[in-house]
Amino acid sequence: MHRPAFQTTPLDEVDRLLAGLHGARARWRDTSLASRVELLGQCADGVRATAHEWVAAACEAKDVSLHGPTAAEEIAAGPLTVLRYLRLLSASLSDIARSGRPRLPAKMVRGDDGRVRVPLFPTRGLYDSLLFPGYRAEAWLSPKTATDDGDGPMSDTSFLPPSNSTGTSLVLGAGNVSSIPAVDALMKLFEHNRVVLLKLNPVNDYLGDVFTRAFAPLISRTFLAVCHGGAEVGSYAAHHALVDDVHITGSLAAHNAIVWGTPDPPRDAQHAPSARLNKPITSELGNVTPWIVVPGRYSERQLDFQAENVAAMIANNASFNCIAAKLIVTCRGWPDRERFLDKVQAVLAATPHRSAYYPGAAERYRRFTGVEPAEAPCGTLPWTIVCDVDADRQPHFFREESFVCVCAETAIEAAGQAEFLSRAVAFVNERVWGTLGVGLMVPPDFRRSAAGRACWSAELARLRYGTVAVNVWPGIAYSMMCVPWGGYPGGTLADPQSGLGWVHNTYFLKGVEKSVVEAPLVARPKPLWFPTHRRVHVLARRVLDLYHRPTWWKLARLVGPALRG
Repeated sequence: MHRPAFQTTPLDEVDRLLAGLHGARARWRDTSLASRVELLGQCADGVRATAHEWVAAACEAKDVSLHGPTAAEEIAAGPLTVLRYLRLLSASLSDIARSGRPRLPAKMVRGDDGRVRVPLFPTRGLYDSLLFPGYRAEAWLSPKTATDDGDGPMSDTSFLPPSNSTGTSLVLGAGNVSSIPAVDALMKLFEHNRVVLLKLNPVNDYLGDVFTRAFAPLISRTFLAVCHGGAEVGSYAAHHALVDDVHITGSLAAHNAIVWGTPDPPRDAQHAPSARLNKPITSELGNVTPWIVVPGRYSERQLDFQAENVAAMIANNASFNCIAAKLIVTCRGWPDRERFLDKVQAVLAATPHRSAYYPGAAERYRRFTGVEPAEAPCGTLPWTIVCDVDADRQPHFFREESFVCVCAETAIEAAGQAEFLSRAVAFVNERVWGTLGVGLMVPPDFRRSAAGRACWSAELARLRYGTVAVNVWPGIAYSMMCVPWGGYPGGTLADPQSGLGWVHNTYFLKGVEKSVVEAPLVARPKPLWFPTHRRVHVLARRVLDLYHRPTWWKLARLVGPALRG
């Protein structure tokens, strides 16, 4: 039985909470970096102390067994991710207190195209090189971004003490992933120097009690407050005189309703309504996430692993992720095209159906597939890949995020690898909605030749996405918590695409254009997010312990469940 929802916070109580936060702004402004680091440590203890209840509540709400492998999703996308963020942010603030800026894990480099590339992952202190061998991530800065003395990028720490810049932020929390509202609120507090009113989404407002206890050090000092309710409460708070800026993780329609007063404002600038919101807003609004398969020679092991990778992108969180795979882009002439798709289908066929817990899922499934999900057990929906879709005849697969367990596949005509990659990049840039993240599966032989390397470098630079992931799910950039997460720069209030601004910028970087994350074609040990991992729930709980208080002994305890995956 699901836990009862919280009652909507009365509007006069919202007034009271905002008045309290307004009165606490000066105290937050004057809280030293050392004291903030101490608060982060106390919050980490709070997250660890409430982790079991946190995960249990999420599993209950999503009809997931607390003691089975799928519970690992709620551990990893909940308290584990928040603990990682707290640890990385604490390290950066400690570095800033000592030397004026965060210490990067390695020195930046300048690419062939002139862009500064800032190494982000593996990080220091969390054993990333051992937990994720072969994974790396870097931020690409805009060509116009200045650097300092050559030892690192310019950091934007202007908000931090002793800055006089402070204010009150409203964070409108996401309903699908439990770490998102927590990290968004912490981001506004510790990265932007704001006190925060967090409004939980009605879908996951069962987190209210957990968050109240986990973040008690902030709530007791009136630096953070939590409220509940739907669109009425959110709109009231967004337009409140005591709120200085707004952050939302949600849908484009919700963003537009806050900004314009309507979910679908006219695109014609001459007839567009005036913006109702008279204050800054940042946002993360989803994506029709493409997965580009560069044709070439792959071993059977590589095809099998990447088929599991794509299936994991679809199945994770029952596909209620803004970065779930929604469009597989293949080369029509690739000899292994059908075989690879069959392998993905086979992994999904062996993956149990999940509860379609997010509101409106069944209706969206019908609209995108045109069929009733009659064969699925009650309350679930079947994993579905619709092959060989056409952007002109079936534009909804390319222009709308289904936010349900449906993934399309489309094929592009091309004579070779370079021609395919060039056409695929142009296609996803111009014909596919969103700029949050894109993934690419790349055969080793393509980048071995000089011509292949040149083509790869040029097309990687041409992709207009906030995260470009190579051989790995783009959603991993979110969970790394050191990679700036957001839509590609250039969105506007009238056309925000995947959103405005960055979150998780724990190195306080200026001028980020995109991030690039890369992993081996076959990664070992088996990744934590693969639904085929048999001991993943045990592994996730031990990683949670590791992130709370990292030690070599806790690291050693990961070996058994990692190797038995």
